[in-house]
Amino acid sequence: MADLPYRIVIGLEVHVQLLTRTKLFCGCSTLFGLPPNSATCPVCTGLPGSLPVMNRRAFELALRAALALNCEIVRFTKWDRKNYYYPDLPKNYQISQYDLPFSKDGWLAIDTPAGPKRIGIIRAHLEEDAGKMLHDEKGGGRDSLVDLNRTGTPLLEIVSHPEINSPDEAKAYLEEIRLLLREIGVSDCEMQEGSLRCDANINLHVPQSDGSIAATPIVEVKNLNSIRAVGKALEFEAKRQYARFLEDGKKLGEEPKETRGWDESRGMTLSQRRKEEAADYRYFPEPDLVPVVVDYAWLAQARAEMGELPAQLRVRLSQQYDLSEYDAGVLTRQGRALVAYFEEVARLSGDAKASCNWVTNQVLATLNEHHIDIGAFKFSPARLAELLVEVRNSGMPVQRSREVYAHMIETGETAKEAMTALGIKMIGDADALREIVARAVAANPKAVADFKKGKTKAADAIKGAVMRETKGMARMELVQQLVLEALEKS
Repeated sequence: MADLPYRIVIGLEVHVQLLTRTKLFCGCSTLFGLPPNSATCPVCTGLPGSLPVMNRRAFELALRAALALNCEIVRFTKWDRKNYYYPDLPKNYQISQYDLPFSKDGWLAIDTPAGPKRIGIIRAHLEEDAGKMLHDEKGGGRDSLVDLNRTGTPLLEIVSHPEINSPDEAKAYLEEIRLLLREIGVSDCEMQEGSLRCDANINLHVPQSDGSIAATPIVEVKNLNSIRAVGKALEFEAKRQYARFLEDGKKLGEEPKETRGWDESRGMTLSQRRKEEAADYRYFPEPDLVPVVVDYAWLAQARAEMGELPAQLRVRLSQQYDLSEYDAGVLTRQGRALVAYFEEVARLSGDAKASCNWVTNQVLATLNEHHIDIGAFKFSPARLAELLVEVRNSGMPVQRSREVYAHMIETGETAKEAMTALGIKMIGDADALREIVARAVAANPKAVADFKKGKTKAADAIKGAVMRETKGMARMELVQQLVLEALEKS
């Protein structure tokens, strides 16, 4: 992005549904997929005389998330009413937090091509969700249906500073948040179910010839239902804003902030309305809820429940097992369960690097092929470690070891049983191999001549001939040693 004639400035508002059984201020279920309007009550539908009661578990999960995001926890926090009118908001207000959010001033580190980067977090606060509108687009858009099941669901809103400077950084930030909150048990972060949603605020800073900076109006992009969509929408919006700047840059500063929606099918953002400001919502303190005071015991409990965070886990894997940052990142992105699987394989096999290679390649490929997670994988760490030991001891080539792995998964046999069933018996007798090597050298005079001229790669032709004759059953390191000996003597 460095060669662009502008600087992209992005701030993200991430809404995360917390893993509670009931809603934020009532006892209705938060289970996804229930029949429309079946998980409602007088409280979440705002009927007269009903009173909200805070879900303690939701606040505990929010505390845990805020601590993991390095936020400062505010000891005294209150609730506020955010007033707006929409068919999926039956109370005509949303209980949220305005001037006294329970946490603020945090940060999240992401990886970028230039190295690690900290994205500042302005605040993380709790609020209740609105309902869901279903529009009859096929029928000409005349009818709209309202499902209030989601109304009152506990949301954690995480607001970043405008310190994200590319669509790729935005995606990396979202991926890290999703991994973090899943790993600490705060949310399942399933975007297709609406439990992780994102609104993106974007504008451009365009350098001018006089050294000043011209800024385009901030646009909030909504309807982003996947991390991929976030990246595509921001890419489109940056190009659209710059084209608009070139067209009429001087007047842009006079235009109001705007809300636009992402149209996935058309690959573009569309104008929806003028962007609201805080004053438009007429915030005032929620009169039916008491403030919340967070004591040290509550904070200590939240910290204890976090466990090892993904960033800490990556560092530990790199240091403890001498893995590259890339390998540690691949393992960590899959979650703690896969990391635990790897660590057990490494312990039993005594080879962390080989264990990592097998887990991040063959095991992950098998999981993806069968659409399962590591918890449903029947091939135990002990079985994989047993295979790695056989590979190390026998010198089995990679392709044959993969055949053994596939056979073990299919039949449940041990590594030795699978090797016997596949007819794999590695040739480790040096005298027997010397005869095969001698024949390969005699059959490849050009390769011998090239080797003598200093073309060391020519030895590969001899090695290949030996492996073909032995049907891949020869120990490669022994073949390499004997081929070099024979070539040096020839």
